[in-house]
Amino acid sequence: MSEKKRRRAFSRGYKLAVVARLEAGESPTALSRELGVRATLLSDWRRLFRLGGADRLRGAGRPTKAEALAAALGPAVDLADANRKIGELERKLGRQELELDFFGRALQRIEGSRRPNDGLGGTASSPTSKR
Repeated sequence: MSEKKRRRAFSRGYKLAVVARLEAGESPTALSRELGVRATLLSDWRRLFRLGGADRLRGAGRPTKAEALAAALGPAVDLADANRKIGELERKLGRQELELDFFGRALQRIEGSRRPNDGLGGTASSPTSKR
């Protein structure tokens, strides 16, 4: 009979120490060989840390109710996505300002071309045609 390999469990502190070494510039491949952990797993830990800090690196075992609730509410907002959205909204605001300026000037020209009212309560007549 074959023996099942027991899955290793890593604490949050261990994961944070490994991520700190990766962030300091150590090679994931070399670190993987040294620790006996797959390089893809180390990369996953680093990615999770970059997305949400130490809170995203869970320890071994079942998640707490708070962790489960946070996971159910959705992923943490990525800073790059937020900056992209801010840029998009700023561009839209700039276009709206240009349109308001354009239409404001157009309205001033239209109002300036009208004949002034003589103030007696009657409406101003339109200019005569040259026919």
